Amino acid sequence: MKILAIDTSTASASIAVAVDERVVAESLLNTDRTLSARLVPEIERLLTTSGLSFQDIDIFAASIGPGSFTGVRGGIAAIQGLALATGKPCVGYSSLVLLAMNFTFSTNLVCPLLDARKSEVYGALFDCSSVIPVSRITDDVLSPAKLLERIAAVTTGPVIFAGEGAVRYHDLIAERLGDQAVFAPYPFNSPRAANGTLLAMHVWQNGALLEPSHLLPLYLRASDAELNRTKNGSGAVKAAPLQ
Repeated sequence: MKILAIDTSTASASIAVAVDERVVAESLLNTDRTLSARLVPEIERLLTTSGLSFQDIDIFAASIGPGSFTGVRGGIAAIQGLALATGKPCVGYSSLVLLAMNFTFSTNLVCPLLDARKSEVYGALFDCSSVIPVSRITDDVLSPAKLLERIAAVTTGPVIFAGEGAVRYHDLIAERLGDQAVFAPYPFNSPRAANGTLLAMHVWQNGALLEPSHLLPLYLRASDAELNRTKNGSGAVKAAPLQ
């Protein structure tokens, strides 16, 4: 089984190739506003390094959000295009699950946080004691303070906070939760596509692969452009449900 997985939900994009349950190539790159120009060439480079072609890949996988609207759209479009061109299936996964998997087998609950701007975060809470995280608080967009209230209602034990949102709101989290808050070291603050290959394998084993057209984004809230269209009376595009 050969899997190509990507994550483009933040400015730190990642790509990974796995062959028979072994990661054979992985790339991390700061794309910022250069994603469209760098993503496919970097995928091609990793495949060449691995001695593979696009046609060799059995599953194309991508994070479907939440995160950067432009990044998520660009990543999904690239994976859909590759899957359609090769006639292969897709897998979509939450970027928050992907980030939480940096702490697989942790005895502490894990709270992945991405900066949603507008004084909000994309956040969730997971039990990561097994290979595939189990949700305790589902993916949501809300103020950091509100999320911390929800976490306090779920557990009084230590919680690992990771991601760009945890960095931005470090002081607030520490003030509200005190010693209960454990902050991830910086190498663990980015989602890793290598974890996506594991999620894709899990989906394949459970017979839940997607047709490329069914790989849809999970935005959680409308983009500024969609909000502006709503104000102008043209309506907003609805976010797709998590697959």
